[in-house]
Amino acid sequence: MSVTNFLQKDSYMSNTSRSLLSGFVGGLAGSAVKSLIEQFLPVRKIEQRSAQIKIVDELSTKITGTPVSIQNEALAEQLVNIPIGGSLGAAYGYGKKDRNGLRPMDGVIFGATTWASTHETSLPILGLEPKPTDIPIRMQMNELFAHVAFGITTELVRHYLEKQLRE
Repeated sequence: MSVTNFLQKDSYMSNTSRSLLSGFVGGLAGSAVKSLIEQFLPVRKIEQRSAQIKIVDELSTKITGTPVSIQNEALAEQLVNIPIGGSLGAAYGYGKKDRNGLRPMDGVIFGATTWASTHETSLPILGLEPKPTDIPIRMQMNELFAHVAFGITTELVRHYLEKQLRE
């Protein structure tokens, strides 16, 4: 059985495969859009390091004995963003496998809940970001906007690819 035939069949495995793949690619595209927005809208204070950099820095120190160099911080940040965005997108795609059609509002909800479950709760609890009450509201709204754009982009790309793989 070829990959083309497998993806075009209308079985549980084919639907799941299409959904995971289209969601994964959508999440990658969403991560790229989110990163681009964050280049123009400040989401943290200048001296504040991102949670991604803190994670990679700690890992680098444990493995190599040295932290990530300043020149490599942007790359290191994307080494966390890309797999997380792809994984979240795949989970989103799987959740939408039985819901055909473009639903941008689902993307808005996906992006907003991703923001709320990371920047407003888990990252501050883990000590990787300041408490939400310690972050200026404008930066919080910029971060929320970037996450909503992530969610909408994920939905748009997911829908397009799902449709292309189905046809």
